[in-house]
Amino acid sequence: MTAELVRGQNHTLPQTRLEIRVSAGSPVVAGATLGDENGMVRGVEWIAHPGAHRLPGLEVSRQAAAGHRLAVDLEALPDEVHRVTVLLALPTGAGGPTRFGATAAPFVAVTGLDGTEIATFTLTGLDAESAVSALELYRRQGAWKVRAVGQGYAAGLAEMLADQGLAGAAELAASIQEAVARSLARSVAPPPPRTPEGDRVRHASGPSDAHPPTAPQPQPTAHPSTAPQPTASQPQPTAHPPTGTGPGTQTAPAAPTAAGPINYAHPRRQHAAPPPPPPAAPSAEPGQAPQPVAGDATGWSMDERLYNQIWGMFEDLARSAAAYRSAVDFAESRMGQELDRSLSDPRNRIGGTGDRAREEARAKRDELIARAREVLDRDLAQLAAEAAVVEPALPAAYAGWDNPVWHAHRIPMELPMALRIGDLHLPERTDLRIPLLVRLPLERGIWVDSGRTASEAAALMDTDRLRRLAMETAVLHAARLLAVYPPGEFSVHVIDPAGSAAGSLAPLVDAGVLAGPPAAGPGGVASVLAHLTRRVDLVQMAVRAGAADALPPDLDTGEQLLVVNDFPHGFDDRAVTQLRYLADEGPSVGVHLLMVADREDASAYGPVLDPLWRSLLRITPVADNHLADPWVGHAWTYEPPATPPGSRVLEQVLAAVTAARRAAGR
Repeated sequence: MTAELVRGQNHTLPQTRLEIRVSAGSPVVAGATLGDENGMVRGVEWIAHPGAHRLPGLEVSRQAAAGHRLAVDLEALPDEVHRVTVLLALPTGAGGPTRFGATAAPFVAVTGLDGTEIATFTLTGLDAESAVSALELYRRQGAWKVRAVGQGYAAGLAEMLADQGLAGAAELAASIQEAVARSLARSVAPPPPRTPEGDRVRHASGPSDAHPPTAPQPQPTAHPSTAPQPTASQPQPTAHPPTGTGPGTQTAPAAPTAAGPINYAHPRRQHAAPPPPPPAAPSAEPGQAPQPVAGDATGWSMDERLYNQIWGMFEDLARSAAAYRSAVDFAESRMGQELDRSLSDPRNRIGGTGDRAREEARAKRDELIARAREVLDRDLAQLAAEAAVVEPALPAAYAGWDNPVWHAHRIPMELPMALRIGDLHLPERTDLRIPLLVRLPLERGIWVDSGRTASEAAALMDTDRLRRLAMETAVLHAARLLAVYPPGEFSVHVIDPAGSAAGSLAPLVDAGVLAGPPAAGPGGVASVLAHLTRRVDLVQMAVRAGAADALPPDLDTGEQLLVVNDFPHGFDDRAVTQLRYLADEGPSVGVHLLMVADREDASAYGPVLDPLWRSLLRITPVADNHLADPWVGHAWTYEPPATPPGSRVLEQVLAAVTAARRAAGR
């Protein structure tokens, strides 16, 4: 039976390998400290946090999230550790709440590896605090227990760490928040939470059998433990889960979160839930998993079902790989511990006894890894089969450029839910590609990194060729946006100060789909920025005053995309300030940035431009593993979009855009 703890109450832990699950009403930073017999932290090496997420027997998330899973193996902790304290803190500078009193009460659950709850604690009564010691695991007379703490700190993370005896607490707290900010900048946000009826459906067998994926859920209310959150830091382990998961680096592009849950309200469906997914195709043989079908998710339309299905596949693959990597880490760790124990006696270090101990330890490790790989291979096979039926069924906005749907594409009269901006894959199976979808309208600008220092693949490429590829990537994104917006509701402006991108921009220029000729020179840069800045200012004032009908008649109220090449060339200080303003304020009123730039070129500005880079979703013109999922934090390889060699699909699509505008009188 689950023990529902209140502040100060403790409960005996029946096992030593645990998960600590955290659910919060907004993204929080989760960490843990190790304490000695007096509860004191001996140094920074005793703290697991996003900047140093793994310690022996302990692993935490590398990013701020509304949900976390911390992996704990109490037997693997150093002997001098007598206490593990779980810490929560609100990220600074992220635009979210600055005190726990402004968000839903965090909920913490200590569970077994199978997800069975051992003890839970809801941290009520918090107000001005921005950091809190949630609970602690402590050793008493050889047995481990959990205690609900709930001690908040109004001065934040630094005060909390100092309270545990850490020297240099303020410096470490600042570095933790900096690591969180970097992670948020290169991270893909999960899709908006869905209603319980909107969960991804999995059938008889598949990735969910051994470690069920938790589809994104609404933020918790009465009993958060029943709703796993989308950005969990740890996977659901398989038969032999480890003390932690695989590496977490950056987080892939962002599907929208700021808008909150999907609003299913409709004039004729005031209280209806979305319809269920279609039934799965029957199995070919008794006992086999049902055949996958396209649209195996809930939603009002097939597009919405496919969108939810793709994100479900993304999460399934992330958790399956995390469980496998965790099992491998656990097997290696156990082998090391067994060897240490068996060889601690000097008499066993030589001769047959020592050799047998090594062989037995390695055999156990190999068995555990083989069993984990078997589960992973089964999961990968089902996901590959699902991808094989989903990809051909995708609408143009979700489809790759090699999909035949583009050859018969008609410009839509309604905006689609999302847009594909590339593919993602993991090293466990590189041919299993997950479409990377971002919600529309864009909630964040995009930065195509043309720098050679950004990745190994870029470093091996000629600078001019890399910059040309970066601009061609930007053109493909702009063309796709033009093709999925209704006629006349999306305009593209281009700033090319030195005219160096004329060749790459030729498809857009020749098709006549740009709002005007590419702006060149300082005068052209200033003119375009002034025009878009004025638009942002006027729309913001009209919205705040509730007077949208007072906008000037010559103002284009459609969505605007500004493509900037070779930033910061041609930009003076005023232009840089305007660009930062557009990046910050533009998305909320329909002005979006698509920058092609090498950050090294702007190094003279120093930290002044750091907020600009962080506000943009960074992608690359060559394959690079810089993005991370929002559930586990794996490093995913991003593959940029590309048209098939020799294909004229880009020209055909842009011609369709021009024809649709002409037919609509735009």
